[in-house]
Formats: sequence, structure tokens, C-alpha cells
Amino acid sequence: MSTAQGAMGARARARIEVTAAIKDEARGQLAAEGAAKLSLRAVARELGMTSSALYRYFPSRDDLLTALIIDAYNSLGHAAEVAYEAAADTGPARRWTVVCEAVRDWALAHPHEYALIYGSPVPGYTAPQDTVPAAARVAYVFVGILRDAHRGAGLAKPALPADLRPEAHRMAADLAPDLPPEAVTALVAAWAELFGLVGFEVFGQFNRVVEDREAFFRHAAERLAHAAGLVFS
Repeated sequence: MSTAQGAMGARARARIEVTAAIKDEARGQLAAEGAAKLSLRAVARELGMTSSALYRYFPSRDDLLTALIIDAYNSLGHAAEVAYEAAADTGPARRWTVVCEAVRDWALAHPHEYALIYGSPVPGYTAPQDTVPAAARVAYVFVGILRDAHRGAGLAKPALPADLRPEAHRMAADLAPDLPPEAVTALVAAWAELFGLVGFEVFGQFNRVVEDREAFFRHAAERLAHAAGLVFS
């Protein structure tokens, strides 16, 4: 390796380390103040950097928020994918509940990052298209589970009212053309209900309502599996 190549490698490693430090400090601010109060100047101050130096890594608050959002979605998506692979020897319905539990576990372990991606919108921020592939990872794990069932024992297909049929076909064409529109519609509803359940727990809405939340969640996840057309064998 030439001296020039070695210097370039060292600079690249330093940039990775500084970028990670900036993100870590920003996550600390999210936990303490919330995303709406995230400040590049405050992050720079805590790291002993000048604002102009930090801008070379993240030109704006929105760029930093986008990086944090992508990281959070990827972390959650990875947790869901690992759970799916770990349950590969089980049936689709069981795989569904395992992945649901992994989503809940991740959210409880990372409440501030969960709030960033599934909580209230950050004022003045619009997520760019860059966030979409990471955001889709969890959804496509659930799509994969329905594909497993569709190719195997089959899926129960709930009846669709006539006025929903055009939208059901549109969603199926966009999300999973190889699945029946009835199944895709049920999946989208179950996916939304899952994150509603998780959000209620993360944000304290179950306080003084549900005490054994693990058992409650497991039962709810199984109900969602049935609603999505999966059958426990």
C-alpha cells in the first residue's frame, strides 16, 4: 500500500468514527429533548467541534435527521429479518408472531428511535425518498411470511366489499402482485394494527390498563396473524 493510499484509508476511518460520534450524540439529544429540538450547534458543542466542521458531515439538521431515521429503520428491519430467519423451521403463523415480538422488543429497547420513525412528525421536516428502502424492510418481512403461506398451505381470503376492491387491487399491484388482493388488504390492516399496539405500549397508553403486556401482546399478534389469513397448524 502506498503512503497516499494509507492516508486516504486513515481519513476514511476518521470520517466514519466522527460520523458515528455525531449520530450517537444526536440520539442522546433525541432522548433528552425530542427530535423537534435537535440542534446541530448543540451536537457540535457537546463533541467539541465547531459548527462549520460538523456541517462537513451533515450540512443541515434535516440531513442528520434523515441519517438517524434510516439507521433506525434499518436496525428495526434487521431485527425483524433475524427473527424471520430464526423461525424458518416453523409455520408462517408462528413466524408472524415471532417477527411481531421482535418488532415489539426492538421498540421497547429503542423507544426514542421508535418515536422518531413512528411517532409524531417532526415540524418542518419531510422525509426524502432515501428513507423508503429502509422503511420498507419490516413490511417486506411480513409480505414474505404471507408468500410462504400462499405457496404452501394457502391463505384464508376475507371477503372484500365492492367499494374496496379497486383499492385492494391497486395495493396488491404496488406491494405484492403475486398475492391475492384480499390478502394484501388484510396484511396492510394487520401491519397498521401491529404498530398501533407497539406504539400504545411504547408511549405509555397501556399504563393502568394492561399489566401482563407480554401475554397480551402475544395474544394480539396471534389474532393479527389470523386476520392476515394465516392459520396455526
